[in-house]
Amino acid sequence: MIKIKTPADCCGCSACYSICAHDAISMQPDSLGFLYPVVDEDKCIDCGLCEKVCSFNEAYDTSLNLSEPIAFGARHKDMSQVESSRSGAAFIAISDFILKQGGVVYGVGYADHFRVVHKRATTSEERDEFKGSKYVQSDMGTIYRQVKKDLQSGLKVLFSGTPCQTSGLNSFVGKRLRENLYLIDIVCHGVPSPYIWRDYLDYLEHKYGSTICVVNFRDKKEFGWKAHHETYTFASRKIEEKSFTFLFFEHIMLRRSCGKCHFSNLKRPSDLTLADFWGWEKTDCHFNEDDKGCSLVLLNTEKGKNIFKDVKDQLNTISVRIENCLQPNLQRPTVINEKRDAFERDYEERGFKYVFFKYGKDGMQYKLKQMKADVKQKLKRLLKR
Repeated sequence: MIKIKTPADCCGCSACYSICAHDAISMQPDSLGFLYPVVDEDKCIDCGLCEKVCSFNEAYDTSLNLSEPIAFGARHKDMSQVESSRSGAAFIAISDFILKQGGVVYGVGYADHFRVVHKRATTSEERDEFKGSKYVQSDMGTIYRQVKKDLQSGLKVLFSGTPCQTSGLNSFVGKRLRENLYLIDIVCHGVPSPYIWRDYLDYLEHKYGSTICVVNFRDKKEFGWKAHHETYTFASRKIEEKSFTFLFFEHIMLRRSCGKCHFSNLKRPSDLTLADFWGWEKTDCHFNEDDKGCSLVLLNTEKGKNIFKDVKDQLNTISVRIENCLQPNLQRPTVINEKRDAFERDYEERGFKYVFFKYGKDGMQYKLKQMKADVKQKLKRLLKR
């Protein structure tokens, strides 16, 4: 029987829930909306499968990994795909290849009113919902079981997600069905709270008196690839906000397990790893000079190498030295904000608006901090005279 001793020991991947044949495990939200397994002891037969399938630990499977990833910068040759994707649309080229072979693609989309969930796609139109960044932990639902069913039916399956999600799926599926499963993880900074996201949308709709029709966590078309600006489209207008992004980079609303992520290294639990290619200038100063975006692609296994070879004619690529693309989360986990416990406690006791203004960029604490910083800058300038 799986027992979570401390919340930081569980990434919420749902592998334990998915493997339980007796439905003795359910995924229940904590006060911030992060899902954790809860065991119904009346249904549990204590078979131990839930404990065995858990791969959020240092012993996750790297048996298929190359000694070191092979790195590329990549950008789709179809610029319309680049412009409508978060980075260089490498995922589009890879997923198109799977779809053309009659396979299925799993990625992150929306349900209800922009609730972030994993979904299944069998067409490019369905797959296009997976484009773009979504800075919230996705609800896996029964996706792992659906993936396994597809594999048992002989289909090729491409699954994209955070490294903890791909590691959990790899463990759940098992080696016998792994041949037709292609795993893509992202270089993950950490997953924010589903409930804070839900309440933030509600706050914006009340603030502007209208229903949100489109959300964009990072609006590349308006602000360029390097920028990190949220935009929200209402029925009559489009507005820019930075408040959710601010809380995200404060690391104050991340899942606790993100602070001890076992996958923040070059031994990735997937066939390929995708990310924004920050530092592309070190390799080729012309590759992304139009600031439309480019992908970093790490080939982690022979299967990853092979599928990248199959799609390479759809991409403009440059070979990259590993030392020139080592982002922070390829080296270590994100450091969780020391006020994270207080943030959760305040949210639970006083609600969204209280934490939004206390810890956010519109709150007095942040404004005082900015005022102090401005005063220091003025003093420095005066002393230099």
